[in-house]
Amino acid sequence: MLTVLDPNLANQEFPPVNLALSEPDGLLAVGGCLSTQRIINAYSRGIFPWYSDADPILWWSPDPRLIIFPEKLHISKSLQKTLRKQHFQISFDTAFADVIKACASPRSQESGTWLTAAMQAAYIRLHREGYAHSVEAWHDDKLVGGLYGIAVGQVFFGESMFHHKTDASKVAFVSLVQQLNDWGYQLIDCQVHTQHLISLGAEEITRTRFCSLLKPYHQRNPATSAWQK
Repeated sequence: MLTVLDPNLANQEFPPVNLALSEPDGLLAVGGCLSTQRIINAYSRGIFPWYSDADPILWWSPDPRLIIFPEKLHISKSLQKTLRKQHFQISFDTAFADVIKACASPRSQESGTWLTAAMQAAYIRLHREGYAHSVEAWHDDKLVGGLYGIAVGQVFFGESMFHHKTDASKVAFVSLVQQLNDWGYQLIDCQVHTQHLISLGAEEITRTRFCSLLKPYHQRNPATSAWQK
């Protein structure tokens, strides 16, 4: 039986992730709220919210988990050529609201979005409070790609990305991973399998291993980080 969270208790503990359902994969709890305390508590335990407007808030911890170790970033020869051509200008945290709005736009052959208005508002608040961050790819002064996620300790939890030009999101992601590596981040959570991220060096590990890595890393501060300024 799924745990039902109290929307008035932001500090309520989540159930152990090993109690998550196998079908649908990783569904752990329902309800609660999208307060900063609740969301950061979730990420710190390997849990994230994902639901549509027609659903209550749903909390997930899938098994296996897709992650990337920053030092294992893979850049294909074709992507290396794109990087050398410098088609895109990359920035950090300069257009967070625009990035999340673009990520919320329905993909091709989709009519809706999992990034509900409430979710967008929650992550914009997290950005203002210093937890959520964005990477932007620009071309001719237009935002053409990017991604956003949550930073806790030495872990970056990637949430969503978008592109309006070929390779824009890949260049943004590569720039992010390289910067996180320089800052001393140890782990990037990509949540679930996508071939796009596998091609960039992401790998699947068990939820048990993911949580064992997460436990020490989310409590350690990065060596340096422009996000802390």
